[in-house]
Amino acid sequence: LDINPLLADETGVLALDARVAVRKPARLFAGQTRLAVRPYPSQWEGQLSLRDGFRVAVRPMRPEDEPMVEAFFKRVTIEDLRLRFFHAVKQFSHSFIARLTQLDYARAMAFVALDPQTGEILGAVQLHSDSLYQTAEYAILLQSDLKGKGLGWALMQLLIRYARSEGLKRLSGEVLIENTTMLSMCHELGFTATKEPTDHRVVNVVLDLSLPV
Repeated sequence: LDINPLLADETGVLALDARVAVRKPARLFAGQTRLAVRPYPSQWEGQLSLRDGFRVAVRPMRPEDEPMVEAFFKRVTIEDLRLRFFHAVKQFSHSFIARLTQLDYARAMAFVALDPQTGEILGAVQLHSDSLYQTAEYAILLQSDLKGKGLGWALMQLLIRYARSEGLKRLSGEVLIENTTMLSMCHELGFTATKEPTDHRVVNVVLDLSLPV
């Protein structure tokens, strides 16, 4: 928009001439949408089958899940919370949980696995992309008494499938070196692992999503 000349005095402003130039919009990155707010992705609602044949419901996180997330954290041991957040956490603030549940689906995704009987959250996995929508960082947390049943594996596979569908190039994460269960699963899923040079406690894991499945 070019306004020239533009005259202004004590009585007001007068535009004598104006010109508007319209250009072809810039190319969108994969996963981006022209909508100002990306709608809830209901197409990702479904079920997951675990190793013992038990089936759980799965869907994207919603803002109204905040009370369920708070209750879910209470069913996770202090040690498992430490492995997830890298320090001991006993309480979570409203603002912290709100950041987890109020997602911009154009930049982030979180899936929750739900008990089909009670509707309680059994596990959650999430990713947040960089500004170019090329690399996304993931995190995962399970109800402590459900580890070893294949829920983490199923959620990670779902997240990887989602990341590929969005055109993301890499999925990365940080894992504490003593979290051998997570590191083993990452290895089986095809992640490469390197030690973080600035923190000997941390291992960086990266999955190249451009490689053929």
